[in-house]
Amino acid sequence: MLGGVLRFLIPVRQFHQLLYKPMHAVYALWAQCNFVIMNMCNKIDWQITGNFELNKSSWYLIIANHQSWLDIFVLSAFTSKHTSTGKYFLKDSLKHIPFLGMACKTLDMPFMKRYSQEFLKKNPHLKGTDIESTRKSCQSFKENPTAIINFVEGTRFTRQKKQHTQSPFNNLLPPKAGGIAFTLAALGEQFDKIINISIVYPDNPGHIMKDMLAGKLTSIVIDVELIDITPDLIGDYFGDTTFKNHFQQWLNGIWQQKDYKIAKINASQITVMSQNPIENFSKTR
Repeated sequence: MLGGVLRFLIPVRQFHQLLYKPMHAVYALWAQCNFVIMNMCNKIDWQITGNFELNKSSWYLIIANHQSWLDIFVLSAFTSKHTSTGKYFLKDSLKHIPFLGMACKTLDMPFMKRYSQEFLKKNPHLKGTDIESTRKSCQSFKENPTAIINFVEGTRFTRQKKQHTQSPFNNLLPPKAGGIAFTLAALGEQFDKIINISIVYPDNPGHIMKDMLAGKLTSIVIDVELIDITPDLIGDYFGDTTFKNHFQQWLNGIWQQKDYKIAKINASQITVMSQNPIENFSKTR
C-alpha cells in the first residue's frame, strides 16, 4: 500500500524501479508468513514431485489447475522458494477489492477482462481489449525475472462448472488457450521454460479453504513438469487458424495428462510423513 501511494505521488519510472525490490521483498515475506501460518494450524504433508531444476534468475510461464483460493497461497510459497517472483493473471473485478486490488496493481500483476462471445457480439468495440491489457502487462516483466502464473481454466473447478462447460475431463475444466498463447507470442524468446504445475489435495475432497481454516488440511501435492518452449508454440493465435488449432491440440494434450495425473494421485492417497513441513517443502521427489 505504501509503495502504491508513493508510485502514485511520484510518477517517475526510475523511482518506480527503486521501489521494485523492497515492495517485492514484502510480497515474498507475505508468501512465507502464509506458509508458516498454514503449517502452524494444520499438520500438512507437503509433497513436491517431478524432476526439475529451477532458479530465481530465469523467466517462467507457469500453467496450473485451479480448485481453491488456497492455490494462490500454495503457489506463492512455491515460487517464493524455487523461482523468480510469481505474478498472477487476475480477474479484472479483483482490482476493486480494497487494499488487495491496489497491492496487486502496484506489483504490476495483470488484470484480465474476459468477455463472452455473446457479450462481444453486442459490444464489438471491446474485442481485443483483454489481449491489449496482456500486452501492456507483459512489457513490465521484461525488466525483472518473473514467473507468470496462469490458471488456464479461468476459474475454480467445481462439479457444477464441469457440467455447465461440458468438460471432457474428470478433474478439470476446459483450458483457455488464448491468454497463454498471446503471452508466449509477446515474451516467448524471454521465457526459459513452461512450468506445468498440478496442485492436488488428496485428503480433502470438499471445501479445501474451509478445511484449512478448520485445521483439517492434511496433504498437499505439487507436481512439477518442465516443458520446453519450441518454435511451434509461438505464433499468431488470433490471426492464424492453423496455428490456433495446433496450439489448442497441444494444450488439450497437456490437460489430458494432467487430468490422469490428478486422478492417480487422488486414488493412491499419497502421504509422506514429515516432522518438519517447512524442511519437507524444500525437497523434491
